[in-house]
Amino acid sequence: MKKIYFTCIMLSGLFISSAYAQNINPNNNNQKTKAMKFELPKLPYATNALEPVISQQTIDFHYGKHLQAYITNLNNLIQGTKFENADLETIVKESDGAVFNNAGQTLNHNIYFLSFSPNGGGEPKGKLAEAINAAFGSFENFKKEFNAAGVSLFGSGWVWLAKDSAGKLQITKEANAGNPVTKGLTPLLGFDVWEHSYYLDYQNRRADHLAELWKIIDWNAVEAHY
Repeated sequence: MKKIYFTCIMLSGLFISSAYAQNINPNNNNQKTKAMKFELPKLPYATNALEPVISQQTIDFHYGKHLQAYITNLNNLIQGTKFENADLETIVKESDGAVFNNAGQTLNHNIYFLSFSPNGGGEPKGKLAEAINAAFGSFENFKKEFNAAGVSLFGSGWVWLAKDSAGKLQITKEANAGNPVTKGLTPLLGFDVWEHSYYLDYQNRRADHLAELWKIIDWNAVEAHY
């Protein structure tokens, strides 16, 4: 009898230890661990599909490591705060400090990585093309101004094509994790000028990196934001 009792105690202890290791309440077998709110977006292309403009190595680090770290940090930081159930844009608009930095970079990179296609390039069409011509005179002039803004941005940050509430377009330069939503604008296209986005492929040649990105822009994705 003592042997049976001791065995039951041991099995019970193992169950409780296992339950806590899985973050499950041992007193409630139906309670599940809380799912992560934000997740790494699925790429619509293979990690080597954007070569030679962006190498697979850069995608593996930039998307697989950097973006995943921002998302993980964000999910941890918002637990128990007023942002716990907020959407990403709301968090970017209303937060500051570490929450803003990780939310901003999550939003920025989500737009960035989903703006590419191995079959991209060319020029936009329809209303977006008309808006670009109206704001910048021509698509070629828009590209020149956009590239110049990206090259001239000091340090790390982003250059964006954004629209206001009337649909008028403008180019904005945002430091670090900045996004045009904080200015009441809608981001359409963003180029990342943090060194981690291009250094493995272009070293310090930021201008060359920006010039090459136009070859893989998925204008259907950009137009969807417009």
